Amino acid sequence: MTQILIIEDEQQIARVLQLELGFEGYETTIAHTGTAGLLAFHEGNFELILLDIMLPELNGLEVLKRIRKHNETIPVILLTAKGEIQDKVTGLDYGANDYMTKPFEFDELLARIRVALRFSSKTNAPEILTHTYEFAGLTLNEETREVSRHNNQIDLTPREFDLLTHFIKHPKLVQSREQLLNAVWGFDYYGDTNVVDVYVRYLRQKVEVNLNLPSLLHTVRGVGYVLKESAANET
Repeated sequence: MTQILIIEDEQQIARVLQLELGFEGYETTIAHTGTAGLLAFHEGNFELILLDIMLPELNGLEVLKRIRKHNETIPVILLTAKGEIQDKVTGLDYGANDYMTKPFEFDELLARIRVALRFSSKTNAPEILTHTYEFAGLTLNEETREVSRHNNQIDLTPREFDLLTHFIKHPKLVQSREQLLNAVWGFDYYGDTNVVDVYVRYLRQKVEVNLNLPSLLHTVRGVGYVLKESAANET
């Protein structure tokens, strides 16, 4: 059930809200002071807050300010008196999502709650990371370990894939053999640095020669290698 925190000092209004929201399938917690509301917020796991502005101990705007320091996304709907125009503006500036002016129609409040919850669920949806890198027609998906160039699939061994992944994450950056060894083979590798040359040759064969496409892996004499596009006058 969706958990809603009601911070409202007028006990009759708070009770009516609790009953009506309960009939709609929401689970509610009531706090009658700003201090109690802030404490309930920190102790609970709420998905929306109904917050009165005129509260004892700690006013609603201060409560909102402190809530936003800890949580920037939970929907907060302010409950305001008719003449509190400046408080409404200030509340929205502090991060309130909406406001309702007392007295209000409960059906309208329900509609605003539904909108706020829908928007919150979209905002808080987990970000889907594709782990896909693209450079000059070369595409590499780190998650599926698929590689292609201009839609031509390329089969790589695990080490070839790791080396190409490092290159495509650092395009146009010249790297020494030692840097490549540390990044791909690890700092504890004590073999010959020529292993880098061997695997670069393997990659060139599969990414360039076999596909009859321009070079992407270039040798920087006396330094190492770089992933970059060929200049117009290069072969």
